[in-house]
Amino acid sequence: MTLPFLHAFPQRVVAFNATGSYAARQVAAMRQAGTRLVAGVALGRGGETLDGLTLLDRLDALDAPADAAILYTPPEGTADAIRHCAASGIATIIAAAEYVPLHDSLRAAHAAREAGSWLIGPNTLGLCVPGQGLLGSVAPEFCMPGRVALLGRSGTLTLTVARLMTAAGIGQRIAIHIGGDAVIGRNPDEYLDALASDPGTDAVLYCGEIGGDKEYALAEAIGRFPRPVVAT
Repeated sequence: MTLPFLHAFPQRVVAFNATGSYAARQVAAMRQAGTRLVAGVALGRGGETLDGLTLLDRLDALDAPADAAILYTPPEGTADAIRHCAASGIATIIAAAEYVPLHDSLRAAHAAREAGSWLIGPNTLGLCVPGQGLLGSVAPEFCMPGRVALLGRSGTLTLTVARLMTAAGIGQRIAIHIGGDAVIGRNPDEYLDALASDPGTDAVLYCGEIGGDKEYALAEAIGRFPRPVVAT
C-alpha cells in the first residue's frame, strides 16, 4: 500500500465545480503554489476559461487522463462525482464538501476502494507536500519541507500544528487533513500503514478528535509501524 501523491506528486489535476467563489480562490492558490491543474469540470461552462484554466463540461473531454481530482461539488452531488472519478481511474480524489449524506459517503468510499483510488475526505482541506505542491487549502506558507508526516482529522488543528512545526524548525513530509466526517475515504491506520514504506518519512505526528473508533485501529497500527509516532 502506498500513498499515490507521495510516490509521485500529481502532474495532471482536474477541479470539479471550480467556478464558485470559494473554489475559484482555491484553484488560484493551488496554481500559485505550482500545482499543475489542467482543467476544471463545470457543466454548461465547457469552452470557457477561469483565469486561463480551461473549463470542460465532462471529465471524459480531457485530452489525457488526470491523476488527481479535487471536488468542490455540493454535498448532494459529491458521491456521484467520487464514483465518476474512481471509474475513470483517477488515483487521488479529494472531496472538500462537508455534510455529505452518510450513506452517500459509504457508497462513494467503497467505490473508490474498489477502483484502487485514494479518497481523501469528504470534509477535507486537502494536503500540502512542501516543496512539491498543494491539493486543496492547506496553506503552503504554513509548511516547510522535512521528514515528519502530519496527519489530522481536524482541519483547524492540521493548519495550526503545521504552522507551529514550521515555526519550531520541524519540516513536514506531508501535511494532510484526512477528513472530519464519520465516514471518510481512508482511515488513520491506513495512512500509517502506507507511510511505513515511504523512505521520506522519519516520523509521524497524528492529531485526532474525540468521537468514533478510528483511533482504536490506529493504536494497533502504531505497534507495527517501524518509526516513531506521536499521537494526540
